[in-house]
Amino acid sequence: MKTIAIIDDDIYISDMLRELLSRNGYNTMQAYSGTEAVYMLSENTPDLILLDLMLPGLSGENVLKKITGIPVIVMSAKADVHNKVRLLMDGAADYVTKPFETAELLARIAVQLRKATVMNSGILEFRDIKLNTETHEVTLKDNPVKLTKTEFAILKLLMSNPSQVITKSVMLDRISLDTPDCVESSLKVHISNIRRKFREYSDSDYIEAVWGIGFKMSEKS
Repeated sequence: MKTIAIIDDDIYISDMLRELLSRNGYNTMQAYSGTEAVYMLSENTPDLILLDLMLPGLSGENVLKKITGIPVIVMSAKADVHNKVRLLMDGAADYVTKPFETAELLARIAVQLRKATVMNSGILEFRDIKLNTETHEVTLKDNPVKLTKTEFAILKLLMSNPSQVITKSVMLDRISLDTPDCVESSLKVHISNIRRKFREYSDSDYIEAVWGIGFKMSEKS
C-alpha cells in the first residue's frame, strides 16, 4: 500500500485529504508546518507528497527544495502561471490549484505514482528510447547507443522529468555529483553529442531547447 504525506496547515483540508486517500487505499501521514514536515520526512519516506505552500515556519517553497527522490504535488490557491512554472522548475512533479476536484487530484496522484514505479524499476522509457539506470545501457529503436558518463547523466535527468523544462543551472546542480567536470559552456556540446548519436538511428529530435531557459524531452515524433 502506497503512503502519501499531506503537508498542509489547514486542519480541515488535511483531514479531508486523509479521509479521501484512506478511502482510496492509501496510507497517510500528516504535518502542519514546514519545520514539522522536514522532521517527518527525515524519519519517513512516503511514496508521494501533497505540499501546501502557505505553511507556518518554513515555507512550502523551502520545504520543496529539501525534497529529493519523492514526487511532490504542490497544492496552492496561487493560480499565477509564472509561480507554477517556477515551482515546476524547482522540482515539483505537478501543481493543482485550490479549490480542486477530488477526482482530478486522485488522477494526478495515480499518474505520479505510476511514473515513480517505472523509475524505480530501473528502466526509463520515452518514445523509442530506453535507459537502464542500473546497467547504464541506452537503446534507441532497440539499437544500442553508447553515451559518455556526462551524456548519460544528462539524458537520465531529462527522461526522469520528460514533461518538465530543466534549466541549465538546475541541470548542472543535479548532475554535479556524477559529472563535476560539466560546466555551462560545455552543456550544449554534450547535448549536441547526444542528438548526433540519436540521429544515427532516427531522423527525429528527442531533446529540444527552450530558448533562454533550458532543455526538455521533445514530444514531437
